[in-house]
Amino acid sequence: MEVSPLNTKTHNHARSNSLPSKPHPVILQCNELLARLEGASDATSSSSLLSHKLSGLQDLHNCIEKLVQLPQTQEALVQEHQEKWVDELLEGSLRLLDTCTATKDALLHTKECTRELQSIIRRRRGGEVAEVKKFLTSRKVVRKAIFKALENLKGNANKCSLSNTNKGYQSVALLKEVEVVAFSIFESLLNFMSGSTQSKRSSWCLVSKLMNNKRVSCSQEVDENEFAKVDSVLQFFAFNMASKSNDMDDLQNKLARLGSCIQDLEEGLESLFRCLIKIRVALLNILNH
Repeated sequence: MEVSPLNTKTHNHARSNSLPSKPHPVILQCNELLARLEGASDATSSSSLLSHKLSGLQDLHNCIEKLVQLPQTQEALVQEHQEKWVDELLEGSLRLLDTCTATKDALLHTKECTRELQSIIRRRRGGEVAEVKKFLTSRKVVRKAIFKALENLKGNANKCSLSNTNKGYQSVALLKEVEVVAFSIFESLLNFMSGSTQSKRSSWCLVSKLMNNKRVSCSQEVDENEFAKVDSVLQFFAFNMASKSNDMDDLQNKLARLGSCIQDLEEGLESLFRCLIKIRVALLNILNH
C-alpha cells in the first residue's frame, strides 16, 4: 500500500514534538531524600544522629515502596526479569533484611543484659560484680556477631554495581543507590554498637562516592558513644570491687542512657524492617505475575 504524503508529514510532525519525559514526582522525591542522607554522612557518629539517619532511611524506603509500584519500574522488572541485574536487586533486598535482622538481634541481646544489670544494681543486695562480668561476657558474644555482620557488609560492597542495567530506567538505578546508602548506615550503626573507638574509613562510603561521583566524607569518629562508655566503666568496675556509692550512681546513669539509646535505635530498626519486607514482597509479586 502506498503511503500518502499527508500521513508521512503527520507522522514526522508527531516525532518532532516528542520530548524526553520528565522524571516522575516519586523519583524526584526519592532523590531528594537520598541526597539528605548522603549529606548527613559526613557528620560524626552519635546515637541521636544514627536515630535521625534511621528515620530518614525509613522515609526513603516508604518512598521506594511507591517507586516500585510505578508502571515504568514494573515494566523494567517484567521485561528484563531474566537479566542478571534483576537477580542482584532481589539479592540486595534480602541482604538488607539479613543485616537489619542481625542489627536488631544485637540490640535486643544488649538490652536484655542491660536490664538485668540495672535490676541487680538497684537492689544492691550483692552480686553486682558477678553480674557485671556476665554483662561483659555477653558483650563479647554480641561484638563477635557484630564483627561477623560487618565482614559480610564488606563482602557485599563488591556487589554494589548492577550488571548490564538499562540506563534508561531511572527507577532501577535509584533502587541500587538506595541499597548502597542503607548498607553504609547499617555499617555506621554496627560499628557504633560494637563500642569501637577506632577511626575507620567505611567501605560503603567509598562505594557511594564511586557510584554517585560525589564528595562524601566518611568520618567514623565516635561522639558520645553510650555503648563504649558502659563497656569502659564496667571494665573498671569488674576489677575494682571496692567501688564507692557515687561510682555506682554513675554506672546507673550510664546504663540508663544506654537503655534509652537502645530503645530509640530499636524502634527505628523495627519500622525500617517492616518497610524492607514490604518492598521485597512487592518486587517478588511483580516478578511472579
